Amino acid sequence: MTGEFFTDVKTLRERARQHIERGAVTKGYKGQLDVVLRLLNEALATEIVCVLRYKRHYFMATGIHSQAVAAEFLEHAGEEQGHADQIAARIVQLGGSPDLDPQGLHTRSHSEYVAGESLLDMIREDLVAERIAIDSYAEMIRYIGDSDSTTRTMLEEILATEEEHADDLANLLATLDPTEKAD
Repeated sequence: MTGEFFTDVKTLRERARQHIERGAVTKGYKGQLDVVLRLLNEALATEIVCVLRYKRHYFMATGIHSQAVAAEFLEHAGEEQGHADQIAARIVQLGGSPDLDPQGLHTRSHSEYVAGESLLDMIREDLVAERIAIDSYAEMIRYIGDSDSTTRTMLEEILATEEEHADDLANLLATLDPTEKAD
């Protein structure tokens, strides 16, 4: 069995006992922890802003198609809240503190909070926010690479959901405004 592990079992056991107060962050953690925590707190702020925007749109949706669209907004809000919870839990697991302070939330967030006046405006603004999230998460995933596989996997799963949201919103937009053309 020698050679199957890069580190022998005895060394792994010894290292695990060192700095146990760090929890999941072992000597084998290769990420730049301060940068990863900053990125995760930015992602957390982005998700919170998205929850707030989707909830506003859910309550403010009016018009002939508003019930179906509002239901989509509410579903997305719940999923974005789930993302925020996952990210906050990972921040704590890495020994950080989730920044939930409302002060500066909009500056930490990658997406904007744009209310939108009409149902179509709301859909467009949510789609723009999802596209921002897609690019942000893709960049974070590339940055993290193999240095933190747990965080990368979490972000990849969130990215997949954001892509689904963007697809849902693009389909709604195309259905409700057939003049809307993709780039």
